[in-house]
Amino acid sequence: MKLLTIIEQGYEELECIGACALLLRGGVEVDIYTVDNTEATGRFGLTLAHLNDLKNVDIKQYDGVLIPGGPHYKKIEVNERVKEIVDYFWTNDKVVAAICAAPTVLGKWGYLKGKNYTCFTSMNADFGGTYIDEYAVVDGKLVTGRSAAATIDFGFALLEVLCGKEHSEKIKKEIYY
Repeated sequence: MKLLTIIEQGYEELECIGACALLLRGGVEVDIYTVDNTEATGRFGLTLAHLNDLKNVDIKQYDGVLIPGGPHYKKIEVNERVKEIVDYFWTNDKVVAAICAAPTVLGKWGYLKGKNYTCFTSMNADFGGTYIDEYAVVDGKLVTGRSAAATIDFGFALLEVLCGKEHSEKIKKEIYY
């Protein structure tokens, strides 16, 4: 399994690094891309360097896409390239995952219509789906998380969708979760 992660300046460090670390521990290959750059600084000043530039991505080699939350969501939601990438995964029945503020981007783009989802509670709006007040919500190949505090549950929900329940449970036991 291979996952494309998209971040921009102002990403939420815990949601990005925590989820990616759990997925890597579970054997998922994770590539982090940033928009028109090779580094991104998170909302708390942690800079990730030597990243992939999104304009060079071959999306067909990935099984899913992950968008962490954080203030960068405002830049993500107006980026046509990111919208095209998410649309590719959505229309090709691949995994689409977002946590905290990022599910609201999916909602604004219309992907939450008729779906169960969660997001940062105070940012929930009428996206045409059903908001569920839980740390992580899975609806088919859509995986959403509520907040930074939900990172572990969200990461394991995503791992389960990508690699199966048995594998996810095995990794949970390895870290005493």
